[in-house]
Amino acid sequence: MRNVNWGKLLRENAVTIMFILMTALCLIFSVEQQPLNFVLYELFGRLSRNAFIVLALIIPIVAGMGINFAITIGAMAAQIAVLWVIEWGISGLPGMLLAALMTVPLAAFFGFLIGKLLNKMKGQEMIGGLILGYFANGLYQLLFLFIFGNLIPLNAPGLVIKGSTGVANTIDLSTERGFKYALDDLWKVDFGTAMYILFGVLAVITIIMLITKKMKPVRGGVYLGVMAAAVGLYQIPVVASLFSMVKVPMVTFMVVGVLCLFNTGLLRTRLGQQFRAVGQNRTVANASGINVDKVRVIAIMISTVLAGWGQLIFVQNMGSFQTYGAHEQVGLYAGAAILVGGAGIRKATNGQAILGCILFHLLFIVAPAAGKSLFGDAAIGEYFRVFISYGVIAAALVIHAWSGVQKKKTAKEALSE
Repeated sequence: MRNVNWGKLLRENAVTIMFILMTALCLIFSVEQQPLNFVLYELFGRLSRNAFIVLALIIPIVAGMGINFAITIGAMAAQIAVLWVIEWGISGLPGMLLAALMTVPLAAFFGFLIGKLLNKMKGQEMIGGLILGYFANGLYQLLFLFIFGNLIPLNAPGLVIKGSTGVANTIDLSTERGFKYALDDLWKVDFGTAMYILFGVLAVITIIMLITKKMKPVRGGVYLGVMAAAVGLYQIPVVASLFSMVKVPMVTFMVVGVLCLFNTGLLRTRLGQQFRAVGQNRTVANASGINVDKVRVIAIMISTVLAGWGQLIFVQNMGSFQTYGAHEQVGLYAGAAILVGGAGIRKATNGQAILGCILFHLLFIVAPAAGKSLFGDAAIGEYFRVFISYGVIAAALVIHAWSGVQKKKTAKEALSE
Protein backbone atom coordinates (compact mmCIF):
# COMPACT_ATOMS: atom_id res chain seq x y z
CA MET A 1 0.00 0.00 0.00
CA ARG A 2 1.35 3.38 -0.96
CA ASN A 3 2.15 5.90 1.73
CA VAL A 4 -0.47 8.64 1.86
CA ASN A 5 0.78 12.19 2.21
CA TRP A 6 -1.92 13.36 4.62
CA GLY A 7 -0.53 16.88 4.82
CA LYS A 8 -0.73 17.34 1.07
CA LEU A 9 -4.17 15.72 0.95
CA LEU A 10 -5.54 18.04 3.62
CA ARG A 11 -3.91 21.08 2.04
CA GLU A 12 -5.34 20.36 -1.41
CA ASN A 13 -8.84 19.69 -0.05
CA ALA A 14 -8.92 22.21 2.79
CA VAL A 15 -11.82 24.23 1.36
CA THR A 16 -13.93 21.12 0.70
CA ILE A 17 -13.30 19.69 4.17
CA MET A 18 -14.10 23.04 5.78
CA PHE A 19 -17.36 23.25 3.86
CA ILE A 20 -18.37 19.69 4.75
CA LEU A 21 -17.87 20.44 8.43
CA MET A 22 -19.77 23.75 8.27
CA THR A 23 -22.61 22.18 6.29
CA ALA A 24 -22.90 19.26 8.72
CA LEU A 25 -22.96 21.66 11.68
CA CYS A 26 -25.62 23.88 10.10
CA LEU A 27 -27.63 20.83 9.10
CA ILE A 28 -27.70 19.61 12.71
CA PHE A 29 -28.94 22.96 14.03
CA SER A 30 -31.48 23.45 11.23
CA VAL A 31 -33.37 20.18 11.60
CA GLU A 32 -35.87 21.68 14.04
CA GLN A 33 -36.65 24.53 11.65
CA GLN A 34 -36.88 22.52 8.42
CA PRO A 35 -37.12 18.72 8.05
CA LEU A 36 -34.60 16.75 6.00
CA ASN A 37 -37.11 15.86 3.27
CA PHE A 38 -37.68 19.57 2.64
CA VAL A 39 -33.90 20.16 2.54
CA LEU A 40 -33.48 17.42 -0.08
CA TYR A 41 -36.41 18.81 -2.07
CA GLU A 42 -34.78 22.24 -2.14
CA LEU A 43 -31.36 20.77 -2.92
CA PHE A 44 -32.53 18.93 -6.04
CA GLY A 45 -34.31 22.05 -7.23
CA ARG A 46 -31.13 24.10 -6.84
CA LEU A 47 -29.00 21.44 -8.50
CA SER A 48 -31.27 21.26 -11.55
CA ARG A 49 -30.98 25.00 -12.18
CA ASN A 50 -27.37 25.68 -11.12
CA ALA A 51 -25.25 22.63 -12.03
CA PHE A 52 -25.00 23.47 -15.74
CA ILE A 53 -23.57 26.93 -15.22
CA VAL A 54 -21.00 25.64 -12.70
CA LEU A 55 -19.83 23.04 -15.22
CA ALA A 56 -19.36 25.89 -17.74
CA LEU A 57 -16.32 27.03 -15.75
CA ILE A 58 -14.22 23.90 -16.27
CA ILE A 59 -12.68 24.58 -19.71
CA PRO A 60 -11.13 28.01 -18.87
CA ILE A 61 -9.72 26.58 -15.61
CA VAL A 62 -8.06 23.73 -17.48
CA ALA A 63 -6.71 26.27 -19.98
CA GLY A 64 -4.99 28.10 -17.12
CA MET A 65 -7.27 31.14 -17.06
CA GLY A 66 -8.67 30.62 -13.57
CA ILE A 67 -12.32 31.23 -12.66
CA ASN A 68 -14.10 32.86 -15.59
CA PHE A 69 -16.06 35.54 -13.74
CA ALA A 70 -16.99 36.97 -17.15
CA ILE A 71 -19.68 34.26 -17.47
CA THR A 72 -22.02 36.99 -16.23
CA ILE A 73 -21.76 38.38 -19.77
CA GLY A 74 -22.96 35.03 -21.12
CA ALA A 75 -25.94 35.30 -18.77
CA MET A 76 -26.64 38.79 -20.13
CA ALA A 77 -26.63 37.41 -23.68
CA ALA A 78 -29.19 34.79 -22.65
CA GLN A 79 -31.44 37.42 -21.06
CA ILE A 80 -31.31 39.54 -24.23
CA ALA A 81 -32.41 36.46 -26.19
CA VAL A 82 -35.24 35.80 -23.70
CA LEU A 83 -36.50 39.37 -24.13
CA TRP A 84 -36.84 38.95 -27.89
CA VAL A 85 -38.48 35.54 -27.62
CA ILE A 86 -41.14 36.97 -25.30
CA GLU A 87 -41.58 40.01 -27.56
CA TRP A 88 -42.21 37.69 -30.52
CA GLY A 89 -44.63 35.59 -28.48
CA ILE A 90 -42.89 32.23 -28.99
CA SER A 91 -43.71 30.27 -25.85
CA GLY A 92 -42.97 26.87 -24.34
CA LEU A 93 -40.13 24.62 -25.45
CA PRO A 94 -39.88 26.18 -28.94
CA GLY A 95 -39.35 29.57 -27.28
CA MET A 96 -36.62 28.22 -25.03
CA LEU A 97 -34.88 26.47 -27.92
CA LEU A 98 -35.02 29.64 -30.00
CA ALA A 99 -33.57 31.61 -27.07
CA ALA A 100 -30.77 29.02 -26.79
CA LEU A 101 -30.08 29.33 -30.53
CA MET A 102 -30.00 33.13 -30.35
CA THR A 103 -27.71 32.99 -27.33
CA VAL A 104 -24.97 31.20 -29.31
CA PRO A 105 -23.89 34.03 -31.67
CA LEU A 106 -24.35 36.69 -28.98
CA ALA A 107 -22.39 34.83 -26.30
CA ALA A 108 -19.76 33.62 -28.77
CA PHE A 109 -19.15 37.18 -29.98
CA PHE A 110 -18.94 38.48 -26.41
CA GLY A 111 -16.65 35.58 -25.50
CA PHE A 112 -14.39 36.40 -28.44
CA LEU A 113 -14.02 40.00 -27.26
CA ILE A 114 -13.46 38.87 -23.66
CA GLY A 115 -10.81 36.37 -24.72
CA LYS A 116 -8.99 38.96 -26.82
CA LEU A 117 -8.90 41.36 -23.89
CA LEU A 118 -7.83 38.70 -21.37
CA ASN A 119 -4.94 37.80 -23.66
CA LYS A 120 -3.64 41.32 -23.03
CA MET A 121 -3.64 40.73 -19.28
CA LYS A 122 -2.20 37.25 -18.85
CA GLY A 123 -1.88 36.26 -15.21
CA GLN A 124 -4.67 38.65 -14.18
CA GLU A 125 -7.58 36.91 -15.94
CA MET A 126 -9.83 36.55 -12.92
CA ILE A 127 -9.72 40.18 -11.84
CA GLY A 128 -10.00 41.15 -15.51
CA GLY A 129 -13.11 38.99 -15.94
CA LEU A 130 -14.64 40.46 -12.80
CA ILE A 131 -14.10 44.05 -13.96
CA LEU A 132 -15.36 43.17 -17.45
CA GLY A 133 -18.56 41.91 -15.87
CA TYR A 134 -19.11 45.26 -14.14
CA PHE A 135 -18.33 47.16 -17.35
CA ALA A 136 -20.69 45.01 -19.41
CA ASN A 137 -23.38 45.45 -16.76
CA GLY A 138 -23.28 49.21 -17.38
CA LEU A 139 -23.84 48.67 -21.10
CA TYR A 140 -26.57 46.15 -20.30
CA GLN A 141 -28.37 48.70 -18.10
CA LEU A 142 -28.17 51.28 -20.90
CA LEU A 143 -29.55 48.77 -23.39
CA PHE A 144 -32.50 47.70 -21.21
CA LEU A 145 -33.32 51.09 -19.66
CA PHE A 146 -32.97 53.38 -22.66
CA ILE A 147 -32.62 51.56 -25.97
CA PHE A 148 -35.22 48.78 -25.49
CA GLY A 149 -38.66 50.29 -25.12
CA ASN A 150 -37.47 53.68 -26.36
CA LEU A 151 -35.31 53.56 -29.47
CA ILE A 152 -36.40 49.98 -30.10
CA PRO A 153 -40.13 49.68 -29.30
CA LEU A 154 -41.47 46.68 -27.39
CA ASN A 155 -45.11 45.72 -27.79
CA ALA A 156 -45.50 42.62 -25.64
CA PRO A 157 -47.65 43.26 -22.55
CA GLY A 158 -45.72 43.65 -19.30
CA LEU A 159 -42.31 44.13 -20.92
CA VAL A 160 -42.08 47.92 -20.56
CA ILE A 161 -42.09 49.92 -17.32
CA LYS A 162 -45.55 51.46 -16.91
CA GLY A 163 -45.54 55.22 -17.37
CA SER A 164 -41.90 55.24 -18.43
CA THR A 165 -39.46 53.75 -20.90
CA GLY A 166 -37.20 50.76 -20.61
CA VAL A 167 -37.77 47.11 -19.80
CA ALA A 168 -39.78 46.20 -16.69
CA ASN A 169 -37.90 45.25 -13.51
CA THR A 170 -39.16 41.67 -13.66
CA ILE A 171 -39.68 39.51 -16.73
CA ASP A 172 -42.38 36.92 -16.07
CA LEU A 173 -41.96 33.60 -17.91
CA SER A 174 -45.19 32.09 -16.56
CA THR A 175 -47.40 34.03 -18.99
CA GLU A 176 -48.68 32.66 -22.28
CA ARG A 177 -45.62 34.17 -23.97
CA GLY A 178 -43.10 32.60 -21.58
CA PHE A 179 -41.44 29.22 -21.17
CA LYS A 180 -41.57 28.49 -17.44
CA TYR A 181 -40.66 24.82 -16.78
CA ALA A 182 -40.32 24.27 -20.54
CA LEU A 183 -37.45 21.86 -19.90
CA ASP A 184 -38.26 20.68 -16.38
CA ASP A 185 -41.81 19.54 -17.16
CA LEU A 186 -40.88 17.42 -20.19
CA TRP A 187 -40.26 14.41 -17.96
CA LYS A 188 -40.49 14.64 -14.20
CA VAL A 189 -40.51 11.57 -11.94
CA ASP A 190 -40.12 10.82 -8.24
CA PHE A 191 -36.66 10.15 -6.82
CA GLY A 192 -37.05 6.35 -6.65
CA THR A 193 -38.02 6.04 -10.31
CA ALA A 194 -35.15 8.33 -11.33
CA MET A 195 -32.70 6.24 -9.30
CA TYR A 196 -33.89 2.97 -10.87
CA ILE A 197 -33.61 4.41 -14.38
CA LEU A 198 -30.13 5.83 -13.75
CA PHE A 199 -28.75 2.71 -12.07
CA GLY A 200 -30.36 0.49 -14.70
CA VAL A 201 -28.59 2.36 -17.51
CA LEU A 202 -25.28 2.43 -15.60
CA ALA A 203 -25.55 -1.29 -14.80
CA VAL A 204 -26.08 -2.16 -18.48
CA ILE A 205 -23.10 0.00 -19.50
CA THR A 206 -20.92 -1.57 -16.79
CA ILE A 207 -21.86 -5.12 -17.83
CA ILE A 208 -21.14 -4.35 -21.50
CA MET A 209 -17.74 -2.89 -20.57
CA LEU A 210 -16.97 -5.99 -18.48
CA ILE A 211 -17.94 -8.32 -21.32
CA THR A 212 -15.83 -6.40 -23.82
CA LYS A 213 -12.98 -6.28 -21.24
CA LYS A 214 -12.86 -2.48 -21.28
CA MET A 215 -13.23 -2.40 -17.51
CA LYS A 216 -11.41 -4.37 -14.85
CA PRO A 217 -13.60 -6.99 -13.10
CA VAL A 218 -12.80 -5.60 -9.66
CA ARG A 219 -13.86 -2.08 -10.59
CA GLY A 220 -16.99 -3.34 -12.34
CA GLY A 221 -17.89 -5.43 -9.31
CA VAL A 222 -17.48 -2.42 -7.03
CA TYR A 223 -19.73 -0.27 -9.26
CA LEU A 224 -22.45 -2.92 -9.41
CA GLY A 225 -22.18 -3.55 -5.67
CA VAL A 226 -22.53 0.15 -4.81
CA MET A 227 -25.60 0.50 -7.03
CA ALA A 228 -27.19 -2.63 -5.54
CA ALA A 229 -26.48 -1.32 -2.01
CA ALA A 230 -28.05 2.06 -2.84
CA VAL A 231 -31.19 0.40 -4.20
CA GLY A 232 -31.39 -1.84 -1.15
CA LEU A 233 -30.95 1.13 1.19
CA TYR A 234 -33.77 2.98 -0.55
CA GLN A 235 -36.14 0.11 0.30
CA ILE A 236 -35.94 1.11 3.98
CA PRO A 237 -39.09 3.20 4.66
CA VAL A 238 -37.23 5.81 6.71
CA VAL A 239 -34.74 6.42 3.90
CA ALA A 240 -37.44 6.50 1.22
CA SER A 241 -39.42 9.06 3.26
CA LEU A 242 -36.46 11.46 3.15
CA PHE A 243 -36.87 11.69 -0.64
CA SER A 244 -40.68 11.69 -0.63
CA MET A 245 -40.92 15.35 -1.72
CA VAL A 246 -38.26 15.14 -4.44
CA LYS A 247 -39.37 15.30 -8.06
CA VAL A 248 -36.51 14.88 -10.51
CA PRO A 249 -36.64 16.77 -13.84
CA MET A 250 -35.05 14.03 -15.91
CA VAL A 251 -34.48 15.99 -19.12
CA THR A 252 -32.78 18.82 -17.23
CA PHE A 253 -30.40 16.42 -15.50
CA MET A 254 -29.83 14.64 -18.81
CA VAL A 255 -28.71 17.97 -20.28
CA VAL A 256 -26.33 18.38 -17.33
CA GLY A 257 -25.05 14.85 -17.98
CA VAL A 258 -24.51 15.66 -21.66
CA LEU A 259 -22.41 18.67 -20.64
CA CYS A 260 -20.31 16.42 -18.39
CA LEU A 261 -19.74 14.08 -21.35
CA PHE A 262 -18.95 17.08 -23.57
CA ASN A 263 -16.33 18.37 -21.13
CA THR A 264 -14.76 14.92 -20.81
CA GLY A 265 -14.81 14.24 -24.54
CA LEU A 266 -13.50 17.68 -25.48
CA LEU A 267 -10.52 17.38 -23.13
CA ARG A 268 -9.57 14.12 -24.86
CA THR A 269 -9.44 15.72 -28.29
CA ARG A 270 -6.48 17.54 -29.83
CA LEU A 271 -8.03 20.86 -28.79
CA GLY A 272 -8.50 19.55 -25.26
CA GLN A 273 -4.83 18.54 -25.08
CA GLN A 274 -3.95 22.05 -26.20
CA PHE A 275 -6.10 23.45 -23.37
CA ARG A 276 -4.13 21.32 -20.90
CA ALA A 277 -0.78 22.25 -22.40
CA VAL A 278 -1.55 25.97 -22.28
CA GLY A 279 -2.84 25.64 -18.73
CA GLN A 280 0.29 23.85 -17.53
CA ASN A 281 2.87 26.13 -19.16
CA ARG A 282 2.20 28.78 -21.82
CA THR A 283 5.89 29.11 -22.74
CA VAL A 284 6.32 25.39 -23.39
CA ALA A 285 2.99 25.25 -25.27
CA ASN A 286 4.04 28.14 -27.50
CA ALA A 287 7.39 26.46 -28.18
CA SER A 288 5.49 23.32 -29.20
CA GLY A 289 3.73 25.22 -31.96
CA ILE A 290 0.42 25.85 -30.17
CA ASN A 291 -1.25 29.18 -30.85
CA VAL A 292 -1.68 30.04 -27.17
CA ASP A 293 -3.77 33.18 -27.65
CA LYS A 294 -6.18 31.41 -30.03
CA VAL A 295 -6.64 28.46 -27.66
CA ARG A 296 -7.38 30.78 -24.75
CA VAL A 297 -9.97 32.71 -26.78
CA ILE A 298 -11.70 29.45 -27.77
CA ALA A 299 -11.83 28.37 -24.12
CA ILE A 300 -13.53 31.63 -23.10
CA MET A 301 -15.96 31.48 -26.03
CA ILE A 302 -17.04 27.94 -25.10
CA SER A 303 -17.45 28.91 -21.45
CA THR A 304 -19.48 32.05 -22.29
CA VAL A 305 -21.88 30.18 -24.59
CA LEU A 306 -22.37 27.41 -22.02
CA ALA A 307 -22.99 30.02 -19.33
CA GLY A 308 -25.71 31.56 -21.50
CA TRP A 309 -27.42 28.19 -21.84
CA GLY A 310 -27.03 27.65 -18.10
CA GLN A 311 -28.80 30.95 -17.45
CA LEU A 312 -31.69 29.82 -19.67
CA ILE A 313 -32.01 26.63 -17.62
CA PHE A 314 -31.96 28.75 -14.47
CA VAL A 315 -34.66 31.23 -15.53
CA GLN A 316 -37.03 28.58 -16.93
CA ASN A 317 -36.85 26.82 -13.58
CA MET A 318 -37.46 30.03 -11.60
CA GLY A 319 -40.29 31.17 -13.89
CA SER A 320 -39.17 34.81 -13.82
CA PHE A 321 -36.03 36.86 -13.34
CA GLN A 322 -34.98 40.30 -12.20
CA THR A 323 -34.13 42.13 -15.41
CA TYR A 324 -31.37 44.25 -13.91
CA GLY A 325 -29.98 41.89 -11.27
CA ALA A 326 -30.44 38.22 -12.17
CA HIS A 327 -27.04 37.98 -13.85
CA GLU A 328 -24.94 39.91 -11.33
CA GLN A 329 -24.06 37.08 -8.93
CA VAL A 330 -23.78 34.30 -11.53
CA GLY A 331 -19.99 34.37 -11.73
CA LEU A 332 -19.49 34.71 -7.97
CA TYR A 333 -21.77 31.86 -6.94
CA ALA A 334 -20.65 29.51 -9.73
CA GLY A 335 -16.98 30.24 -8.96
CA ALA A 336 -17.46 29.67 -5.25
CA ALA A 337 -19.34 26.41 -5.90
CA ILE A 338 -16.64 24.86 -8.09
CA LEU A 339 -13.92 25.84 -5.59
CA VAL A 340 -15.91 24.26 -2.76
CA GLY A 341 -15.83 20.95 -4.65
CA GLY A 342 -12.03 20.86 -4.53
CA ALA A 343 -11.23 22.49 -7.86
CA GLY A 344 -8.29 24.83 -8.02
CA ILE A 345 -7.27 27.78 -10.13
CA ARG A 346 -5.55 25.44 -12.62
CA LYS A 347 -7.41 22.16 -12.25
CA ALA A 348 -11.10 21.20 -12.27
CA THR A 349 -13.21 18.14 -13.06
CA ASN A 350 -16.89 17.37 -13.55
CA GLY A 351 -16.97 15.55 -10.23
CA GLN A 352 -15.55 18.53 -8.37
CA ALA A 353 -18.08 20.85 -10.02
CA ILE A 354 -21.04 18.62 -9.06
CA LEU A 355 -19.76 18.04 -5.51
CA GLY A 356 -19.16 21.75 -5.04
CA CYS A 357 -22.62 22.59 -6.32
CA ILE A 358 -24.16 20.14 -3.82
CA LEU A 359 -22.17 21.41 -0.82
CA PHE A 360 -22.46 25.10 -1.68
CA HIS A 361 -26.22 25.08 -2.21
CA LEU A 362 -26.84 22.73 0.70
CA LEU A 363 -25.19 25.29 2.96
CA PHE A 364 -27.32 28.02 1.37
CA ILE A 365 -30.45 26.04 2.26
CA VAL A 366 -29.62 25.23 5.87
CA ALA A 367 -27.70 28.37 6.94
CA PRO A 368 -30.75 30.65 7.54
CA ALA A 369 -32.54 28.00 9.60
CA ALA A 370 -29.36 27.28 11.57
CA GLY A 371 -28.94 31.01 12.20
CA LYS A 372 -32.48 31.23 13.52
CA SER A 373 -31.99 28.18 15.73
CA LEU A 374 -28.68 29.41 17.17
CA PHE A 375 -29.23 33.17 17.34
CA GLY A 376 -32.98 33.60 16.97
CA ASP A 377 -32.57 35.49 13.68
CA ALA A 378 -32.62 33.88 10.23
CA ALA A 379 -31.00 37.02 8.74
CA ILE A 380 -27.72 36.04 10.43
CA GLY A 381 -27.70 32.87 8.36
CA GLU A 382 -28.38 34.93 5.24
CA TYR A 383 -25.42 37.22 5.99
CA PHE A 384 -23.26 34.19 6.77
CA ARG A 385 -23.86 32.46 3.47
CA VAL A 386 -23.13 35.63 1.47
CA PHE A 387 -19.92 36.08 3.46
CA ILE A 388 -19.03 32.45 2.71
CA SER A 389 -19.42 33.07 -1.05
CA TYR A 390 -16.63 35.63 -0.96
CA GLY A 391 -14.66 33.89 1.76
CA VAL A 392 -14.32 30.57 -0.06
CA ILE A 393 -12.91 32.32 -3.14
CA ALA A 394 -10.43 34.22 -0.98
CA ALA A 395 -9.45 31.00 0.84
CA ALA A 396 -8.93 29.16 -2.45
CA LEU A 397 -6.71 31.94 -3.78
CA VAL A 398 -4.65 32.00 -0.57
CA ILE A 399 -4.21 28.21 -0.66
CA HIS A 400 -3.26 28.38 -4.35
CA ALA A 401 -0.64 31.06 -3.66
CA TRP A 402 0.71 29.15 -0.67
CA SER A 403 0.94 25.94 -2.70
CA GLY A 404 2.88 27.82 -5.36
CA VAL A 405 5.35 29.08 -2.75
CA GLN A 406 5.73 25.56 -1.34
CA LYS A 407 6.42 24.11 -4.80
CA LYS A 408 9.06 26.74 -5.51
CA LYS A 409 10.64 26.07 -2.12
CA THR A 410 10.71 22.32 -2.77
CA ALA A 411 12.21 22.87 -6.24
CA LYS A 412 14.98 25.10 -4.80
CA GLU A 413 15.78 22.51 -2.14
CA ALA A 414 15.99 19.79 -4.77
CA LEU A 415 18.36 21.87 -6.90
CA SER A 416 20.59 22.72 -3.91
CA GLU A 417 21.03 19.03 -3.16
